[in-house]
Amino acid sequence: MDICVIGAGYVGLVTSACLAYLGNHVTAVEANPERLGSLQKGLVPFFEPGLQEFVQQTSESGFLLFSDDLDQAVKRAQIIFIAVGTPSLPNGEPDLSQVMVVARSIGSALDAKHRRIIVNKSTVPVGSGNWVEMLVSQGVQNSQPVPARSARPEAPSFVVVSNPEFLREGSAIADSFYPDRIVVGSTDEQAIAVMKNLYKPIVNQSFDVPSLAPRPKDFSAVPFVVTDLASAELIKYSANAFLAMKISFANEIAGLCEKVGADVSQVTQGIGLDYRIGKAFLNAGVGWGGSCFGKDVSALMQVAKEYNYPTSLLEATVAVNERQRLVVIKKLQDELKILKGRTVGLMGLSFKPNTDDLRDAPALTIAYQLLKMGASVKAYDPVSNERCKILHPTLDIQYCDSSEDLASDTDALVLVTEWEQFKRLDWKKLAKSMRWPLLIDGRNALSEEDITLAGMTYRGVGR
Repeated sequence: MDICVIGAGYVGLVTSACLAYLGNHVTAVEANPERLGSLQKGLVPFFEPGLQEFVQQTSESGFLLFSDDLDQAVKRAQIIFIAVGTPSLPNGEPDLSQVMVVARSIGSALDAKHRRIIVNKSTVPVGSGNWVEMLVSQGVQNSQPVPARSARPEAPSFVVVSNPEFLREGSAIADSFYPDRIVVGSTDEQAIAVMKNLYKPIVNQSFDVPSLAPRPKDFSAVPFVVTDLASAELIKYSANAFLAMKISFANEIAGLCEKVGADVSQVTQGIGLDYRIGKAFLNAGVGWGGSCFGKDVSALMQVAKEYNYPTSLLEATVAVNERQRLVVIKKLQDELKILKGRTVGLMGLSFKPNTDDLRDAPALTIAYQLLKMGASVKAYDPVSNERCKILHPTLDIQYCDSSEDLASDTDALVLVTEWEQFKRLDWKKLAKSMRWPLLIDGRNALSEEDITLAGMTYRGVGR
């Protein structure tokens, strides 16, 4: 199929490369000249394991092209994906300005040669499918010349469907080829049939497995879920809100565990074995961050406000997460008493491992709070140091090039991002270089036994 993906950010780029790998001719349209130039050279402007090699591979095959010519890409395409950003506004609502511009531009570019399917891949609130249809129609009308009385040009034919993404940063390629489900929102039978055909290789797992993303053991098929537009849009927000709620629940239980002398790791293991609950996302720590959970929970609450519908669970989910960010500050105070004049080393900056994404990263909240309290802050992240310098130039911290450099002359280390390499450190060596051998495990990801045997004081969350 001929496919146009508008927006070559995280979702758009991964979607483009994966669909091209399956043998579709994909044009990824990117308006940012700097990003477009990088992609045309085969350089991915953000960190995602394996993605740069994968993009280079699909580009060299001729199935993936990058362009800034939206008009031509739309005219060639049978399916048009909208994959532009929808960041949060100050009031929590999603900023849909990019979606609006793109939808109207698509309408202006459409012709009547064949019917197009316009796919909302961007995370958008309920009702956006109808809204995008209106905007595309406006673009069509504005681009049509005033007809003579005897001439009525054939109007372009299109349909809007919802196809939310469920990618996890750090495993986006694998999530694309081996998803838990594919959701398509539409009541148009022809559009549903085309989307089923597009995703047939993934649904049936009939494609050649890419070396960068081996197929999980016993993985054989993917559920293809067809809903109406509104339901598909709500599925995306609801899924992320529920996962955020599970993490906040684990963190609230962690606080209670510390009061009664229980171990949250054992508690969550015990409850997670119940198949109705499941083990995933029951990890206590410094809370969730990133570009999705906070944005999507806020957007879902804003939708509910439009209908005067209370969202007590969602409000509590956000409140617990905000409180959890500062749990490590209290633990530092418990051990060091006074933080003024102390030096604290943050292990990790990105909101999760295997990404350089700093959006809503707990490490930044912790760093700013420590600085506010008079402490000196050092930080080391395997991939995010330079990005943090650029995005947060006023953050007055010392960036380190290694864990050893980070530990030197610090009063405490705080694990904020559970990078795999942090689990294999020489703790005895690090302890000797510290002024005060204290480690706060903000993710409960390290071996308490190894750290205490190295002569360090270990403090976890809910343990």
